[in-house]
Amino acid sequence: MNSFANSFNPYLSNIKVQLALTAIGATLATGIAIFSYQSFQRDARGRALKKEPLSNAKTRGIQDSRTSNNTADVKQFDETLIREQLARNIAFLGEEGVNKLRKSFIIIVGAGGVGSWAALMLVRSGIQHIRIIDFDQVTLSSLNRHAVATHADVGSPKVVALQKNFKEFAPWAKVEPVIELFTKSSAPHLLKGNPDFIIDAIDNIDTKIDLLKYCHDNKLPIMSSMGAGAKADPSRVQISDISQTIEDPLARVVRRRLKKLGVESGITVVYSSEKPNVKLLPLKESQLQNASDYATLPDFRSRILPVLGNNSSVFHFTSDLTNNHHINNPGTIPAIFGMSIATYIITNISGHPIEPLANKNRDALYARMHRDLLNRERRTYGLESIPFDFHEVGYIFDEIWRSKSAISGSSEKPTLIRWKHDQSLTHQNCVVMTKSEADAHEKIKDPENSYPSEVVKLVKARFQEEKMISYFR
Repeated sequence: MNSFANSFNPYLSNIKVQLALTAIGATLATGIAIFSYQSFQRDARGRALKKEPLSNAKTRGIQDSRTSNNTADVKQFDETLIREQLARNIAFLGEEGVNKLRKSFIIIVGAGGVGSWAALMLVRSGIQHIRIIDFDQVTLSSLNRHAVATHADVGSPKVVALQKNFKEFAPWAKVEPVIELFTKSSAPHLLKGNPDFIIDAIDNIDTKIDLLKYCHDNKLPIMSSMGAGAKADPSRVQISDISQTIEDPLARVVRRRLKKLGVESGITVVYSSEKPNVKLLPLKESQLQNASDYATLPDFRSRILPVLGNNSSVFHFTSDLTNNHHINNPGTIPAIFGMSIATYIITNISGHPIEPLANKNRDALYARMHRDLLNRERRTYGLESIPFDFHEVGYIFDEIWRSKSAISGSSEKPTLIRWKHDQSLTHQNCVVMTKSEADAHEKIKDPENSYPSEVVKLVKARFQEEKMISYFR
């Protein structure tokens, strides 16, 4: 050890080496001091940020919205901290996209398992003005699916629990908690302010219908949650127009009742195409006499479909009516519904709209389209086979053409046909049309000079997209 140290003595005694080491040490000390000071400043700003007062939003009543800057009544905060918190969003959506989000105004009706998660992710993504409407309180049974509620929140309004939580990570956001039951008569008051989007997270059918009909009639953009109860498969969660929903009992009822009111489409929903795997047991005779006692409010449901994880303290739910088994699973599906809604709204407002595929559980439809295409090719070109199998027909229909006609955007009676008759049938020469459009298309020799320019532009863009994808298929 001594010999090792002695070997360095000549260097250490050299004045130049000593000066160099001194300079290096000073540099390191200065760097550490600077970084420590910056870290201290950042922590101090963060602590100060948490102590800032939340907006003066009242728990009962609605403030005027859009009469001035959305955040005019919210104390200004350090913009560098806000931008750092939203850095990943800015990287994905761009400066302009995040700025649109921050200036937007969202109303959420229903703060339960779906609405609370939608609200949470919207605020985390930069929405700075949000109104949450719900009359209900946090209960122990709702803790399995509510986004932020804790035992300390039990007994307090759900909207207040959300506001309190949001203050912890986004104190600059204007949160309006409204403890009120949505009704048809209160709609003009509760939904005022020219919102960019309204979220329907209501689980009472009558109230849901009133909200959807009001928004449809007043041209207010709305996204609605259908039934998350009794569902377990996250791969079946879909986003589509209300007219295209399948295997969702709540969606079926809502669709039929809206149709009677003159609303057949135009409402985007999130739902699950999974077949419900549990049923409600009938009320006991002793409970039938006082069924209303088990409802939250008059005219509200007396029995609730089990949302994954919620053990009913009054009723037993089971898929086998001969046994009394409790349902006991994690409450994930409502959260997935809420996050799906939030994602759809975030991308829509920020200028990066998504085109959700219609439900994928359509083997019978793909088989019929495959058969129709084969028959058309046989009749028109004398071919006895086509280069697509059953799965490729589904790929062309869903992935390339988003389950819509290239001509009209319709999903009615879809079929596949060559775009240009003088070219072979390939992924890049096959389009979706309605049956009547395809019959007319057979007589067209030059489609690029026969259809409107926007149709031709769409077809070329989709073919180019498929060409790029084909490199990885």
